[in-house]
Amino acid sequence: MSALFLSPGLTPGDAVVGASAVITGPEAKHATVNRVRAGERVSVGNGAGLIVTGPVVSVSPQELLVRIEEVRTEEAPHPELWLVQALAKGDRDELAVQAATELGVSGVIPWAAERSVVRWEGPKRSKGEERWRSIVREASKQSIRAFLPEVAPLATTAEVAGLAAADTVLVLEPSAEERLAAVTLSRAAGRVYLVVGPEGGIAPGELERFRSAGARPVRLGREVLRTSTAGPSALAVLSANSGRW
Repeated sequence: MSALFLSPGLTPGDAVVGASAVITGPEAKHATVNRVRAGERVSVGNGAGLIVTGPVVSVSPQELLVRIEEVRTEEAPHPELWLVQALAKGDRDELAVQAATELGVSGVIPWAAERSVVRWEGPKRSKGEERWRSIVREASKQSIRAFLPEVAPLATTAEVAGLAAADTVLVLEPSAEERLAAVTLSRAAGRVYLVVGPEGGIAPGELERFRSAGARPVRLGREVLRTSTAGPSALAVLSANSGRW
């Protein structure tokens, strides 16, 4: 059962102790499928920093009613940490997105890297992006996140390189001289993008393009991690170093 139900329409004006939070649509149906019962305590969030908690008053496939006993409001974490995840075979890119969401990533960008075996072309593009949004949504609910991460449209290598013009871009590269653990980020750093290549690694031409655009290649350690674990591991390091944790 999900620990959190999402209701984008929930506003601070609705979040009053003693009042009721009303959830309709797919989330209400999800509650019945997972056999939520009256009297059970659940949380309801709007995905934008607001979470209310209390017992279920009533539940049906059409409506879940929760009496509000606790209200929690959070500020968006700073700096924003974004994962630029290359498309990868199997479910390795999806595993990376799921773990990154649980670790507090602010947003994810699917990247069509040169060595990506998987290609989102034609209808596959919208289907792939929607699949990632579903993964982010469910992982956010499971980890009781106050903020729902954004899933950006599929990006090309040129578009990823262009991010370095205004923000910090860190590219995971096992041969890099700079250690990720030595990178320091302040709360005022704004948005920080962490770029992770596919299983075959980032192509030399792509790496040079990133360097030329102002991105910084960094390495995690001696081990070479899979694309499914590299991003989440790096996000954990940055979260600790920047004071987000």
